[in-house]
Parts: sequence; C-alpha cells; structure tokens
Amino acid sequence: MKAVISSEWLKLRSVTSTYHTLGTATLTVLLGVAWTLYVSGLADERGSLRAAAPEQGFLPLIQISLAVLGVLAITSEYATGSIRTSLTAIPKRSTLLLAKAGIVGLTTFIAANTILLVTYSTSRLIANGHELGFNDTSFADDLVTLLASGLSVTALALVGLGLGTALRSTAGAIVSVVALLFILPGVVNYLPPPWNTRVATLLLPNLVPQIAGQRLSSHLGDGFLPPWAAVAILSAYPLVALAIGHYRLSRRDA
Repeated sequence: MKAVISSEWLKLRSVTSTYHTLGTATLTVLLGVAWTLYVSGLADERGSLRAAAPEQGFLPLIQISLAVLGVLAITSEYATGSIRTSLTAIPKRSTLLLAKAGIVGLTTFIAANTILLVTYSTSRLIANGHELGFNDTSFADDLVTLLASGLSVTALALVGLGLGTALRSTAGAIVSVVALLFILPGVVNYLPPPWNTRVATLLLPNLVPQIAGQRLSSHLGDGFLPPWAAVAILSAYPLVALAIGHYRLSRRDA
C-alpha cells in the first residue's frame, strides 16, 4: 500500500493541472487583500460597516478549484490512457482508488487550510483599526468555521474524484460539481416553505455555517442541523461519490 500511495503522490505532482488548480485557489489570498482594502476605504468614509469575511466570501473559489484537482486526478489518466498501466500494476481497483482518495484528501486539506489561514490573517492585519464586522471576533471564535471550511473543500475534492471515476469525463464531472455547489442551492429556493429551508440544510454549501452552530433560518426547527449532524452529512457526500466511483470502476474495463 505504501508503494501505491507513493506512486499516486508522484502522479499528482507530475501533472501541470495540479499546480494550475492550486494556483487558482491561491488567488483567494490576493482577492481577500483587495476586498479588505476596498471595504477599509469605505469604512474610512462611513466610520464602520459590516462586510463579508474574505475567507468565507471567496471560499467557493477554493472549493471549485480543488474539486477540479480531484476530478483531474482520475480523468487525466483516462484521457491519456495511463489508467491501463495503473490497473495493470495495481489489479485491485479498490486499493488504487483508496490511494488516490488519500492523496487527494490530504493535499486538498493542507492546501485549503493554508490558503484560508493566510487569507484570514492578512485580512485581519489590513483591517486593523477599522470596524468591518468580520474582524470583531477572535481567532478562537472563528477557528471552527475555518476548519469546517477546510473540510468542505476536502469533501468536494473527493466528490470530484468519485464523480470523475464514475463518469470518466472531466467535463461531466466538473459540471456535476458545479451543479452541486451552485445550481442546486438556487433551485431549492423555489420549493415551498418550510421545505426550501429544510432541504437547504442538507446541501454542501450550507453545511459549513451549521458546523459552526449558525442557523440558516430564524424559524424554530427550520434550517438548522446540530454540528455533529452537519459533519456527518458533509462526510456522506464524498463517501457516496467514492462508493459510486468504486462501483463503476470495478465493473468496467479501462
């Protein structure tokens, strides 16, 4: 297993798409700096304001960028035909997929949390002395949200890996991830209340605030999962996607 993991780590490091997706995710830091400078300028004029925290406002950029990394970790092998070599060297397909999931998960977790922490730190340093709303809480208070955000990125990257394995199509898997992240939350808004809010609690983009103990609705009983339940549902997304991917991988030829 150690040799398989080393092989998958080498594969991930050897493709340029890995650095492109990581570079795109890292743009969050620059966007966070630009956003904080902008709202700080507005605060100088108005005295104070409530602005969105940059590490949360630009979180979708990190999520979609590293989800693409997860997709390409498998679909690039199908595109080049190297998947045949991989399956010849590692006949047990569950071992191959598990090793890929471990490498993708660890890489995206470290990258996401590093980007989020740098964005958080730089924005608070720039915002020092301004009342911007997002800088009126301590790091200890924000830590759960930061960790939940990092977990959501990792979960989405593994969802991308699972969908890429199942569909064998880069475009199809990316469209599916985009639908999960951006389209479904919009569609759910058209459901009649209270079902719109209740279904929304189960969607991946809305799990981060619930892990941090925040409500999605002011109505009692609507729009809120306890943190442990939100973590469980967040974990279910990659588990289901990888299970589907494993099923398709084990029943089709390369």
